[in-house]
Amino acid sequence: MSVYLQASLFGQGDDARLGPTRGMRRSALGEGAWIDLLPGWLRGADALFARLAGEVPWRAERRQMYDRVVDVPRLLAYYGADDDLPDAALATAREALSAHYASELREPFRTVGLCFYRDGRDSVAWHGDRIGRGATEDTMVAIVSLGAPRDLLLRPRGGGAGRTVRRRLGHGDLLVMGGSCQRTWEHAVPKTARPTGPRISVQFRPQGVA
Repeated sequence: MSVYLQASLFGQGDDARLGPTRGMRRSALGEGAWIDLLPGWLRGADALFARLAGEVPWRAERRQMYDRVVDVPRLLAYYGADDDLPDAALATAREALSAHYASELREPFRTVGLCFYRDGRDSVAWHGDRIGRGATEDTMVAIVSLGAPRDLLLRPRGGGAGRTVRRRLGHGDLLVMGGSCQRTWEHAVPKTARPTGPRISVQFRPQGVA
């Protein structure tokens, strides 16, 4: 797959490596939900983006929407707990996240999902990760963003005028949604008419959360 990414000045080098977590900042959203944000956590993110873009067996999906079948506006890949990950950097990140959140989550991150947003026309609609335990239990979903920055929006489930939270993620940024976030809030990556490069979102989840 041929893609063009304008590299970040802070993402140079081919070796993907993790920065310290001491700069993590938590924001309470309300109703028991929170997000942690750590910009630039994964160094060498642009080189990792290029490897994943070219080597992951991306798949396109089609879904029923009302009376017609439509293309899902992004490419997808999924790795279960026992699957070999496409790059050692993802395994390292998963281990580091599991260690950092061990006292809160009380279980490791197990699965890895990837979404490839090829340009501003690709998106994901408002949703929560409520398939499985996320519908009834507090849990965590950690997202590492690679490539060009895109906005991630969060809002209370079912709407909530004036309460939308916006975070611009790219080039190795880490965002973790925790507490009741998956069942009391929704998140989305909206389409944009502004020129934007490609982005890969890497999502780490505990077993049974999707």
